[in-house]
Amino acid sequence: MVGELRQITLADGRRLAFCEYGVPHGKPIFYFHGWPGSRLEATLAEPTARRFNARLIGIDRPGMGGSDFKANRALLDWPLDVGELADALGFDRFAVAGVSGGGPYALACARRIPERLTAVAVVCGLGPVESPSVCAAMSPLARRTFYLCRTAPWLLRIVFARTAWKLKRDFKWYLKHVSDALPQADRQALLGSDFKDILVASTLEAVRSGTRGTAWEGRIYASPWAFRLEDISKEVHLWHGEEDATVPASMGRHVAETLFRCRPRFYPKEGHFSLITNHMAEFFEVLTA
Repeated sequence: MVGELRQITLADGRRLAFCEYGVPHGKPIFYFHGWPGSRLEATLAEPTARRFNARLIGIDRPGMGGSDFKANRALLDWPLDVGELADALGFDRFAVAGVSGGGPYALACARRIPERLTAVAVVCGLGPVESPSVCAAMSPLARRTFYLCRTAPWLLRIVFARTAWKLKRDFKWYLKHVSDALPQADRQALLGSDFKDILVASTLEAVRSGTRGTAWEGRIYASPWAFRLEDISKEVHLWHGEEDATVPASMGRHVAETLFRCRPRFYPKEGHFSLITNHMAEFFEVLTA
């Protein structure tokens, strides 16, 4: 069934959770969710996946949703998990799309398993956060979060637990608290559609078994990546909003300029969330070409 939780057991004994959207026999695309997030985030793309005859698979990263935690995991471990899932589903080749915090994972696949990829899409994707100048345009909330990632990653578990508590009990307050720091385009995207409900469900699912996985992911983002962007030979398609306050356009430009082969698209009037809602069809045109 569409959207039903499924799991496979990986070679190391861990369970990897995923769900499918779109057309059962369509072109396979793996969707890598944001942070914190889960496979449920791919629900956002369900209507577009059907329109483009795509078989969209949303995956829970280790320690989130229904996927088991993996101790000391690194960014380049992810392509191996994805490869095992592709084998289990009978895919020789497939496309990958990384949205926001899923962007680094799409790039990791482009680095480690390029021969299996038909297309790589990075949408408002997070880049390396080591450079203060690149991160300067981030919202205060995002800067504080990555400061904790670098200095006190253990504290993130408390932060995410409190976030989940707020989402469950006082969603309107939480939405207002977050949206106040966002550009108008993003506030409209969150308040004027089902987008916010899907994001809330995805976030709550991410931490339903605890916050260890989401906290470790923050540590991964804040650490030096185990590969260089310029060593990626696979072509990468990149989309970014100029008004993005969550992952600033300066970060998207840094990634686009450093990659060996990149087709970037920057939109002057789009933010982080509005980019996703307003340009979904463009992503799928590339992913299903």
